[in-house]
Amino acid sequence: MSLEPVAFSLVVPAYNEEERLPPSLRLIRGFLDGTRLPYEVVVVDDGSRDRTRLLVEKAQASWPQLRLISFERNQGKGSAVRSGMLAATGRRRLFSDADLSTPLSEMAKLERELDAGAGVAIGSRALPQSQVERHQPLHRELMGKTYNQVLQRLVLPGIKDSQCGFKLFTEEAATVCFTSLETPGFGFDAEVLLRARLQGIRVAEVPVVWRNVGGTTVSSLRDGGRMLTDLVGLRRRLGRGQAGRVTR
Repeated sequence: MSLEPVAFSLVVPAYNEEERLPPSLRLIRGFLDGTRLPYEVVVVDDGSRDRTRLLVEKAQASWPQLRLISFERNQGKGSAVRSGMLAATGRRRLFSDADLSTPLSEMAKLERELDAGAGVAIGSRALPQSQVERHQPLHRELMGKTYNQVLQRLVLPGIKDSQCGFKLFTEEAATVCFTSLETPGFGFDAEVLLRARLQGIRVAEVPVVWRNVGGTTVSSLRDGGRMLTDLVGLRRRLGRGQAGRVTR
C-alpha cells in the first residue's frame, strides 16, 4: 500500500475488540467513502488475545485504505494511539475509540474549529450543549467526574472533559503532541493536551453526541488509580507553573 499523504487519517486503538470492531469498521468505511476525500484508517492492535488482528487483516483484503499496526504484547492505549498518530500520513488526524461512542458525523464540528485556527479539537461530554444519549454506569460516571476535577486542579484548568475518545489534530499538532508522549496508559490524553498548551497550540473543546457502548476493557479501580497516579507524575515532569497556563 502506498503511504503517500492523504487528506484525513482515522486512528483506532483496539484491544480485544473482536466483537465491537467489525461493525464499527463497516460504519467507518461507509462514512469515509461517502466523503470522497483521500483517507486512511489505521487500526492499532494493542496485543489483543482474541481475533482482533485476524479480523482486521480479513477486512484489508477488500479495503486498500485500511492499515494495521500490531503489537506483540499489550502496551496501553496511550502507546497504541501514539503509534497510530505518528504512523498516519493525513493532514488532519482523528483518533476514535473502537466502539464509535461518538458518531463520525460529529467530526464536522471538530473540523470547523481547525478551520478557525485551532490545532487540536476535542469532543466533550461535559459542556451544556453536549448530548449524552446513553450514560455509563453510575460508578464509572462518578469516576470520570472525579478524575476531571483533579485534572483541572493539577494540570488542565478549563478543560471539562479530557477523556472523550474523539480528538482531531492537524498534522503539525499531532507530531508535536505525540512524539514526546510518555504516558502509555489511559491517562495519555491529559499529557497530549498539556503538551499542546505548552507549545502554544490552541485546543478547542467541542460539545458532541455521545452514547455509552458496553464491552469496555477499562477497570474503574485499576485503570482509574493509574490515571490519577499519571496525573501527579505529569504535573511533576512538565512543571507546576507551566501546567496552569491557558493558551488562547
